[in-house]
Amino acid sequence: MQPANQGIRHNASDPLNWARDRYSIEFKRQVAQEYIAGETLHALAKRHDLSRNLIRIWVAKYEAGTFEDDARAADLLREYEAKIAALERMVGRQALEIEFLKGALRSAPRPRSVNTSVITGPIASLSPKDAV
Repeated sequence: MQPANQGIRHNASDPLNWARDRYSIEFKRQVAQEYIAGETLHALAKRHDLSRNLIRIWVAKYEAGTFEDDARAADLLREYEAKIAALERMVGRQALEIEFLKGALRSAPRPRSVNTSVITGPIASLSPKDAV
């Protein structure tokens, strides 16, 4: 079975994070179950191109039940990454819209004969009898 890259970002300079993020929880669980079922470390390591120490770590995590925590954390991470990506797309669209509206405002003709004062309306009358 080939390792499943879940697309989780990792720091290439940190080999522990790289190894943790490279293989899916399902793959790790499968390898641990194969070992518990009687497969030797050497055979598993050779078949899956893994280090025996990594398999030992996965078996310990499997027996401790921490793969479930890792799976929940990975799901939460994917959910947050999706939300962040959606918000980044929204910000990008809004930035484009703002630039478009700024350009439209600059290029819109402004009539010179129209009063552009904030205060508009009829001229106030001087006496109460004129205000009908």
